[in-house]
Amino acid sequence: MRLFITKTLPLAVASALAACTGVFLQPDRVLHLNPDKVGVKWEEARFTSDDGVALTGLWFPSARGPAKGVVVQFHGNGENMTSHFLSAYWLALEGWDVLAFDYRGYGASGGKKALSGCVRDGAAALAFARGKAPGLPLVVLGQSLGGALAVASLARDGGQGLRALVLDSVFSSYRRVAREKLSQFWLTRIFRRPLALLISERYAPDRLIAARRRVPLLMLHAPGDPVVPYAEGRRLYDLSPGPKEFWDVPGAGHIEAFGARGAQFRPRLLRFLDDALSR
Repeated sequence: MRLFITKTLPLAVASALAACTGVFLQPDRVLHLNPDKVGVKWEEARFTSDDGVALTGLWFPSARGPAKGVVVQFHGNGENMTSHFLSAYWLALEGWDVLAFDYRGYGASGGKKALSGCVRDGAAALAFARGKAPGLPLVVLGQSLGGALAVASLARDGGQGLRALVLDSVFSSYRRVAREKLSQFWLTRIFRRPLALLISERYAPDRLIAARRRVPLLMLHAPGDPVVPYAEGRRLYDLSPGPKEFWDVPGAGHIEAFGARGAQFRPRLLRFLDDALSR
């Protein structure tokens, strides 16, 4: 999934004078892949954000008896969870409960897209996971924009029970990444700085990461990522307190570590999570 619709973002940024961060959200309500097709047990999850918006998710119970913990996936900005859950559902085959969910305005969730609302929805998903699997260790997997939302949702929620945080291809600043995209087009290049000022930094990861709960952090990024610049991921990593690890994903595109590059990176993630639980 691409974080930005690169041919339309400059005009969208220029015209969105209200709620400008909404240009980062590109939802749809299409069923991209029925979870029945992947051959694992699942059930629909229904819960409500704290402002009353009805949300939906996919719950994949551990296929190996009692779960080690529960992984909550925060997916990227495009489409909906039915095109993203493939990056996370496989953890259920390895002994984890997994929750994939849709923010408001996405898929079968209610409401209209809004960045502040997505942060509330993320906190609601964390609360739902705790209630569904009480007492189990909590792991958060945030991918692309979902990583930024995960950091903000954890800040809102407090992160009770969190044992590990995994951020895949995440940017550090909404304004910085907007400027980078605007600079790619001659129409907006000269105005990239004033246009980027229309973007709110209220939920920017670089503002929140230093206060994160001190659990093991894993960040992954492809040096050649065509969507979120590698330097953005490195900058966020440098700003974060430890314990932490950074993995390059050489030769990959955007958020491919647990998909196209899964043979290499899925076993490494399992070892990282086991180590996190042993601390």
